[in-house]
Order: sequence, then structure tokens, then C-alpha cells
Amino acid sequence: MGGSSRTARLLGAFLDMLACERGAARNTLDAYRRDLEDYIAHLERAGADPAGVETAGIRAYLAALGARGMTGATSARRISAIRQFHKFLYVDRHRADDPAASLEGPRRHRDAPGVLSEAEVDRLLATAREGLDDAKRSLSERLRMARLYALLETLYATGLRVSELVGLPRSAARSRDPFIIVRGKGGRERLAPLTRRAKEAIGAYRALLDAKSPARAAAPFLFPSDSESGHLTRQAFARDLKTLALAAGIPYRSVSPHALRHAFASHLLQNGADLRVVQELLGHADISTTQIYTHVLDERMRAMVRDLHPLSDEEAVAK
Repeated sequence: MGGSSRTARLLGAFLDMLACERGAARNTLDAYRRDLEDYIAHLERAGADPAGVETAGIRAYLAALGARGMTGATSARRISAIRQFHKFLYVDRHRADDPAASLEGPRRHRDAPGVLSEAEVDRLLATAREGLDDAKRSLSERLRMARLYALLETLYATGLRVSELVGLPRSAARSRDPFIIVRGKGGRERLAPLTRRAKEAIGAYRALLDAKSPARAAAPFLFPSDSESGHLTRQAFARDLKTLALAAGIPYRSVSPHALRHAFASHLLQNGADLRVVQELLGHADISTTQIYTHVLDERMRAMVRDLHPLSDEEAVAK
């Protein structure tokens, strides 16, 4: 980022605040930095800076985003970062006003995500299990297959974010309880359920890992690798999952770690779980984030009225 050292210090102070006071993760901080550096570079080209820009100058930047072909989602994310940055500058008295306070970003319609059916998830799991006990396969191949199966069973059992999943500690394999403790966004801890099948899949994977590479098995992560982080990367898991989807005969574009998280939430709601419980399991700080799944509740409530109310009429309920 070019520009004055003062602007760089202000951006650095804002990012420090996000990290220290809000517990923002590294990926979140990197996203804020990229968005705000783009904004600041635009201001510098216009002969302005964050400490002195007026509302009109911010609007000009947003108009430039549209001219660059930015999507509504990207523009909404940028204006959110700008609002928070200028609020920080105002609250910390780096300037006497907040020029971003009155801005409105593009409206974002939050659609419920496409959801894998229970049958599709079962097919993914069945395909991942195939050949795990085949002694004719090499140990390396069986280990790779066992890892993918353990990842799938764990993800569908817990609904973890993919970053939470691949970063699980080795201690998760030793838990005798039907749950594990997960550290999520902002350092918040929560309990995540762990099914018997998931625990068995993890145990089988770890046994093969011990046999193949005792040194790697002693690493601090449940799913260790040679990556910079020391654990399996999100990208590597996503690639393996796409390959598995093709083998299972499921459109690979609809299969991702995030799609399995959505399936976890939607299938729970379809089978009677309370929205607040699902919010807690997903680690959502705000119930509004979980409410993208209310279409599932609407369908379930209509079915309950249709099937259980003594005066119900299917046609009337459908209306």
C-alpha cells in the first residue's frame, strides 16, 4: 500500500483492534487488509485519505467498484469494512466525524444454500468407505482413503467449519465423550457432537497413520500434513471431496466442505431440531446467520399442520 505513514499506522491500529478486541482470525484480518488497501489506494489517486475524506468521496469509490464489475456481495463486504474502519477512526478520535455512517450498501438477498440430500450424503460416505479394508491396496493408499472418510464422518457429525475441522487437535481422537470441544471464530469455544461412526473412522485413520508414520502421528494435529500450518489444508480436502463426488456420481460443483456443513444443519432441522440448538452447534454468534435455514422450518411446520391438525386440509395448508 502506498501513501502516508500515518494512513498505514491507522490501518495497522484498526487491524490490531480487530485482532485484540474481537478475536478476528488471520484470514479475516487479511480480507480486511486487502479491502481497505484497495479503498485507500483509490483515495490516494483522488488526492484524499481516510482521515479527511468526505461521504461523497466514499460514494465515488463505491461507484468505481460497480464500474469495475464488482458483484453486489463484494461491494457489500467492502462497504462493511469501510464503515467499521471509519467508525474506529471516529471512536478513537483520529477524526471528528464519521463520513461512512449514512452509507447504504447494495442489498444482499441471502438465499438458503443448495443442500445435499440425506441420500446423497449417504452415497458419499459409502463411496469413501469402499476398499478401506482391502489388504491388497498399499498402506499409503488406504491411509489416504481412511483420512478422507474420517474427515467426512467428522464433518457431517459436527457441522464444523472447514478451518475448524482440518485444525482439530490430536486430542480429539482420544475423546471418550460423545462430543469434542471446538475453538471457533473469535476464540469462542463450543461443544460439537461426535457420533460413534465418526469416532470409529478417526480411530481407524489414526491406526493407519501410526503404522505408516509414527513421527507424523505424534504431531499436534488430528489430520497432520507437510503444509506450512502443519495440518491438512482446506484446499487439499476440497479437492479430495470433488474427486469423491465424481466417483459417487454426484455433480461435483454441488459438493464442498461447506455443503456438508449446510447438510448437517438442514438435516437436523428437517428431523425436528430447534433453530437455537442448530445455531449453537454451528457456532453462529447471531441467530440471524442461522435463519437462512428457516425455509426448512417453514416446510416442516406446514407438514405438521397438514398431518396433525384435526381440521387441516392439505390444499388449504398449501395455500
